[in-house]
Amino acid sequence: MSKILVQVACFIAFLLSGFRPGTPPPEQVDICIYGATSAGVIAAFTAKKMGKSVLLIEPGNHLGGMTSGGLGYTDIGNKYAINGLSRDFYRRIGKHYGKFEQWTFEPHIAKKYLQQYLDEAGIRVVYHSRIKDLTKSGTDIKSIVLENSIKPEAKTNRVVSAKVFMDCTYEGDLMAKANVKYAVGREANADYNETINGVQLMTGHQIPDGIDPYKTVGKPESGLLWGVSSGKLDETGSGDKKVQAYNYRICLSSDPNNMVTITKPEGYDPAHYELLARLIQAHPEKKKLTDYFIWSKMPNSKTDINNKGGFSTDMIGMNYDYPDGNYETREKIIKAHETYTKGLLYFFGRDPRVPAEIQEAMLKWGYPKDEYTDTGNWSPQLYVREARRMIGNYVMTQANCEGKEVVKDGVGMAAYTMDSHNIQRIVVKGMAKNEGNVEIGGFGPYPIAYGSLVPKEKECTNLLVPVCLSATHIAYGSIRMEPVFMVLAQSAAVAAVMAIDSKVAVQKVNIAQLQAKLKADPLVNGGTPEILVDNEDTGHVTVKGGWSTVKKGGYGPSFLSTKDGDTNPGTVTFTPDIPVSKAYNVYVYFPKVAKLAPEMKLSVTYGKEVKNITVKESDIVVEGQTSGEWYNLGKYNLPKGSNSQVSISSEGEKGAVVADAILFVPDSK
Repeated sequence: MSKILVQVACFIAFLLSGFRPGTPPPEQVDICIYGATSAGVIAAFTAKKMGKSVLLIEPGNHLGGMTSGGLGYTDIGNKYAINGLSRDFYRRIGKHYGKFEQWTFEPHIAKKYLQQYLDEAGIRVVYHSRIKDLTKSGTDIKSIVLENSIKPEAKTNRVVSAKVFMDCTYEGDLMAKANVKYAVGREANADYNETINGVQLMTGHQIPDGIDPYKTVGKPESGLLWGVSSGKLDETGSGDKKVQAYNYRICLSSDPNNMVTITKPEGYDPAHYELLARLIQAHPEKKKLTDYFIWSKMPNSKTDINNKGGFSTDMIGMNYDYPDGNYETREKIIKAHETYTKGLLYFFGRDPRVPAEIQEAMLKWGYPKDEYTDTGNWSPQLYVREARRMIGNYVMTQANCEGKEVVKDGVGMAAYTMDSHNIQRIVVKGMAKNEGNVEIGGFGPYPIAYGSLVPKEKECTNLLVPVCLSATHIAYGSIRMEPVFMVLAQSAAVAAVMAIDSKVAVQKVNIAQLQAKLKADPLVNGGTPEILVDNEDTGHVTVKGGWSTVKKGGYGPSFLSTKDGDTNPGTVTFTPDIPVSKAYNVYVYFPKVAKLAPEMKLSVTYGKEVKNITVKESDIVVEGQTSGEWYNLGKYNLPKGSNSQVSISSEGEKGAVVADAILFVPDSK
C-alpha cells in the first residue's frame, strides 16, 4: 500500500473513532498506563522491558502515589506474599540503607528508586494530564482524551490510542470512563455471604464512652460538634455508599537542621477539634503523642504518622463525594484534609487544652526541609484508602481472605488483616461514636484472582485494573497495600503483553502461561530466579526430632519451632534444586518468637564443603510491620543439582529454635 493510501486509511479510522474535527491525532502506543502510582511505575517498567511501547500518564505531578507520599511504614502482612519487582523495590531501598531489604523509608528515597526503574527502561512520565473523554469501539477502548490538569484548554488536549489500557490510579477514573461497572461504599453482608462487611460498630479506634457530642454539653438542641454527623446507626451488616476515612501519612522531622516550624494553617478553626479537647479532658492520664497517633519512626529522624484512637488524623465522614466527584470536588476535599491535618498538628502543639507534656513533645517536630520540596514540604498525595472498586470477572471476598475459597488463577498474593478505617462518626445512646472500623486477621497468605483484575468481557476487552480491582469492601481492606498493588501491576502488565502478542481479549489470556512467565522471570531481566525453600515444602525439607508447627508469624503459612527445655532435639534440613552452578547469597528467615535461644547453630553444605555458623539472637533485628527478618549466611558457590543444603539444629540450645525458610539469591556481581 502506498504512503498516501496509508495516510488516508489512518485519517478515515480517526474520523470513525468518534473524535470531532480539531482534535489532535492520537499518539499510538502498545500499552497506555494511567496513574504513576507505584503500581503504574512497575507496570510501565514491566511492559517496556518486555518490548512494548508504553505511555505512563499522571494526572498530577507526583510520582509513586502513597509509596513516596508518606507511607514509609509499609503494610506488609507477610513478606512471603511479596515477590517479583515489588520485592526488588524494597531490596533497592534496603541497599540504600545498607541492608538486604528495607520496608521503612523516607519519601524522597522511595521516589528516587521508583524513578530509577523508569530511567532504566527509558520511560518518561506525562505529568499534569488527566482523562477527559474516552472512545470505545464495541468492547475495545480505542482512545482517550487528556486535558492539562493545571490549565485545561481544548487546544492543549492530547489523544492517546493503545492496544491495551491499564488503570493504576486510586480512583479508577479510566475504568469509570470506559463504562465498566464498579462499586462505591460497602456491600451488605448478605450480598456475598460475608460476616464483617457493611455497618460495624466495633471497639477499634473508638471514642470511649461518655464523650458528649453536642456543642453545649447535654443539649441536643445546641447542635452537633464539628465532625459528628446526624446519621443514625443502621443495622449491623447492612450496606451503604459511605467510604472509609482518608488521611495524610505525615512525614515530620526532629532534626533541628532539617525542620520547618509547624504554624497555624490558613483556615484553621479550633472548633474542629472540640471533640478531641473533650476526649483529652476525659482522659488526663494520656500524656504522650503516641496516645493519639501511631508515631512510627523512619530513618534520619523522620516519621510516618498514622491515625490512632477515636480522634486523630482520619477525617471521618468527609470524603463520601470523593470517589465519583469531579476534579473540582476532589480538590476541595483534598484541601480540606490538608487544612484539617495541619490544624491537628498545630492544635497539639499550641492549644492550652492539650497537656504540657504533649505540647512539649509536639514542638520538637516540624515539616522536613528535604521532603516534598516542590509542594511546601507537605505530601501531595492524600491517602485514598478506597474509592471505586471494579465489579469484574471475579469478585474477591472475605472467603478468599480467610482461605475458605482459593482461586486457581492467582497472579499475586495478599496477607494483610481485613482492615477498614472508620466510616462515620455519629451519636449512639447520647455519646459520640465512630462506626466502620474493622481489623480481622489471623489468616495466612492467599492468592488474588486474575479475574479480579479484568472487567467482564461484555463491558471491556482491553483494560486491566490492578489497583481499583474487583473486591468487596472488606476484602479490598486486606488487598489494598502498596506492595500488593505493585505485584498485581506487574502481573497485569505481563498479561497485557500476552494479550497483544496473542491478539486476544485480556480475559482470554492463558493463565497457566501467565503464571509460568511470572515465576520464570520475576525481575523481567531473563536472569536466574532466586530459590525459596519454605518449611512447608516437604519435597525439599527434612525434619528430625521434636519440632512443632506454628501457624502464625512466620514467612509463609507456618514455621517450625522447638520450645525451651525440649528433650527431643533435632534438625531441619533445607535442600534446594540449584538450576545452574554459580555463586548464591544464602539467607535464613527468623520470625519473632518469645524466648528465642541466645544462639542457634546452622550448617551450610555446598558441594563437598561444609561451613558451620552460629547465629546470635542479638544479631537479629526486626523492624517495621513484619513478623521476622532475613539473616545473611554468606555467599557460596553452589553446584547444579541437589548437593547443597542448609541445616538448623536445636541440639544443646536453651530457648526456642526456629526453622522457617531459606533463600538462595543468585549473586549479581
